[in-house]
Amino acid sequence: MSEQTSPSTQGVTVELLAAVDLGPEIEGMAGRQLRMRLVTMAPGATFGPEHDHKGRPGTVYVLQGTITDHRDGVATEYGPGLGWPEDRNTLHWLENRGTETAVEVSVDIVSTQT
Repeated sequence: MSEQTSPSTQGVTVELLAAVDLGPEIEGMAGRQLRMRLVTMAPGATFGPEHDHKGRPGTVYVLQGTITDHRDGVATEYGPGLGWPEDRNTLHWLENRGTETAVEVSVDIVSTQT
């Protein structure tokens, strides 16, 4: 798969582990939620298409397997015990190129407004 290809999501399951409404917790954070999710990527899975994190900052921590993060034309592999930030400058998509299921914990701040 070339670096220019930005596939849609396939082979990915997402489980919400916890969420906190930030409005009552931090002044100015009404309509925002801190959430933690468990993301499981089967071998060959992709998490796309390419997307940004403007207004949705977060961090990722890999528990199992290897996840390849595609951004700025560069593919970076992260294995267990590693992770990365997702800030307003992040534009990326993910894949599991390996033969083992990859599992990550994703924590981010999201809008609860539609």
